[in-house]
Amino acid sequence: MEWLTNLFYNDTDGAAHTVLLFALVIAIGIPLGRIKVFGVSLGITLVLFVGIVLGQLGFSANGHVLHFVKEFGLILFVYSIGLQVGPGFFASFKRGGMLMNGLAASIVLLGVLMTVLFHYLTSIPMPTLVGVLSGAITNTPGLGAAQQALSEIINTNPGAKEALVAQAGGVPEGSTLDAAAEQLAGTLGQGYACAYPLGVVGIILSILAVRTVFKISLKKETRALKETNPTSGDDSTAFTLEVQNPAIVGKKISEITRLFSRRFVISRHRRGEQPPTLPTGDLVLELGDRLLVISAKGDAETIAAFFGKVINWGVEDWEHLKSAIVRRRIIVTRPSVNGKALGRLDAYSSMGVAITRINRAGVVLIANPTLCLQLGDRVNVVGLEHAVNEVEKVLGNELKRLDHPNLVSIFLGIAVGVIFGSIPFAVPGLSQPLKLGLAGGPLIIAILISCWGYKSHLITYTPIAANLMIREIGILLFLASVGIGAGDGFLQTVLGGGYWWVLIGFCITTVPLLVVGLVARGVFKMNYYSIMGLVSGATTDPPALAYANSVAQNEAPNVAYATVYPLTMFLRVLTAQLLILVFCA
Repeated sequence: MEWLTNLFYNDTDGAAHTVLLFALVIAIGIPLGRIKVFGVSLGITLVLFVGIVLGQLGFSANGHVLHFVKEFGLILFVYSIGLQVGPGFFASFKRGGMLMNGLAASIVLLGVLMTVLFHYLTSIPMPTLVGVLSGAITNTPGLGAAQQALSEIINTNPGAKEALVAQAGGVPEGSTLDAAAEQLAGTLGQGYACAYPLGVVGIILSILAVRTVFKISLKKETRALKETNPTSGDDSTAFTLEVQNPAIVGKKISEITRLFSRRFVISRHRRGEQPPTLPTGDLVLELGDRLLVISAKGDAETIAAFFGKVINWGVEDWEHLKSAIVRRRIIVTRPSVNGKALGRLDAYSSMGVAITRINRAGVVLIANPTLCLQLGDRVNVVGLEHAVNEVEKVLGNELKRLDHPNLVSIFLGIAVGVIFGSIPFAVPGLSQPLKLGLAGGPLIIAILISCWGYKSHLITYTPIAANLMIREIGILLFLASVGIGAGDGFLQTVLGGGYWWVLIGFCITTVPLLVVGLVARGVFKMNYYSIMGLVSGATTDPPALAYANSVAQNEAPNVAYATVYPLTMFLRVLTAQLLILVFCA
C-alpha cells in the first residue's frame, strides 16, 4: 500500500496527487454545503472549509499549481458572471435603479470605512482585514482580487514586503522573510473563512431586523406591490389610442416614428368598422383611427397626448375582434441576424407583423427600428399565422443552435480581459499603480462584450446551462485552492486570536446593512421585498436571495438583486484591491 501513501501524501508535485486532492475537496464540499441549519445552508462555500480541514491534516499541493488553479478558476467565475449580467448592466441605472444602486454603493462604502476603522483600532494587518471583509459580505471575487494585488506587491516591492511583515509582528524565529510574507498572505483566506459563516447569518438577521423595526406586514407589502404593478424587468405597457391630432393625419407611421423622440410600437390598427389589421410603416393615419400602442410606461402619457386620447380598450379586446392574429415568442438563433437592426429586417416593415418586445437576458426592451438583435434574444411577434411563420424562418428559432457555447468569443474575451486587467493606472497618492487584475479586467470586458459585442459581429450568447457550468467550475476550483493553501496552521491562528476576526466580520456585515436598510425604508419608503433583494445583491449573497424568495413568493427580490448586483460586484472587486494598494504598497 506504499503507492497509496505516496499518492496521498508524498507526491505533492505530481499531477495525480493534485487532481485527486482537488476532486476530493470538491466532491466532499458540495454535498456538505447542501445541509441546512435553521433553514440556511452555506452552499458551495463548504468546499473552502473542506480544503482548510484537509490542509490542516497535512494534505498539500505544489504552490505554483495552487496559484494557477486559483487564478484560472477566478477568471472563469468572474467572466461568466459578466456575460450574464452584462446585457442588463447599463439598463439597471435607469429610473428606480439609480436609487437602488446608490444605496448598494453606500453599503459597499460603509463596509470599507469600517474595515479601515478596525485596522486602526486593533492594529490587525490590512491583508487579514480585507479577507475578513470579503468573508463578511460573502464576496469571493473580492478575495481573489485582493490576493492577486497582495501577491504582486510582495513579489515586486521588497520594501513593502518588509513593512508588511513588520506590522504583522516581524519574522518569527527560525523563519525567513519570504515565509513570513507567505504566511501573512495566507491570512486573507483564513480571515475570509472565519467571517463567512456569520456573514451569511448576519445578512439574513439584518433583513429580519428591518422588518421588526418598522413592524412590516407582509400582506400589506404584497398588496402595495400589486398596486404599483411591478414586473420582472418589464417596463412596457400596452394601451389603445384614438388619433385626434390633425398634425399627424395623412402621415405614414414610419414618418411619425422618425419625428417623435419617444419609442413606441403600433401593434394593431382599426379604422371605423373594418376589422383590425397589423400596420406597416407605410400605413397612412386618418382621423379617428384606433391604435394598439406598446411603449415604456414612463412615455405612455406623452405618446397618448401626441396622438390624441386613450380609449377604454385592452389587449384582450383586440384579440376578441381578430382571432386570426397569433402571438409567438421567437428566439434569435440565426448568426446572420446577430447585430442587425430591426429596421433592416423585412419582418419589421413589410411582412405585416408587429415586433413588440424583446427579452434579453431577463431585461425586457421595447422594439424599435434602431434596436439591434443579438443571438439568444426572445422576440415577441404578433401577426397572422403565415406571416409569423415567415418571421420565424428569418430569425431562426432553432433551439439546437443555442446548445453549443461560442468558445471563441469566451476565450477571446478572457484574453482581452487579462490584458486589460494588467494595464497599470497611475493613481495620485499610491506608490504602486492600480491594476484591475485578473478579477476586474475579465469582468469589465465580459460586461462590455455582452452589451456591444454584436457590433463587431461577435456571437457572445452562452446557453444558461453552459454559463452556469463554467461559473460553478471556476468558483469551485478557486475555493478549493484557497482552502488547501490556507489550511496549514488555520486552527492555531483561530485559537491564537482569530475569533476576533469572527466578531469584526459580523460587525462589518450587519452595521452597513442595517443603516442602509433603515434609510431605504424610513426615508425612501422602499417596499420591503425590494429591500430584501437590495441587501442580498449588495452582498452578492445567493443564500440570502434564496431566503428572500422563500418569504416574498414574488419577483420583487429578484428584480432588486439583478439591479444592484453588477455594480456591486465591480465595486467589491475594485475596493478590495484599493485597500491592499493603499495600506500595503
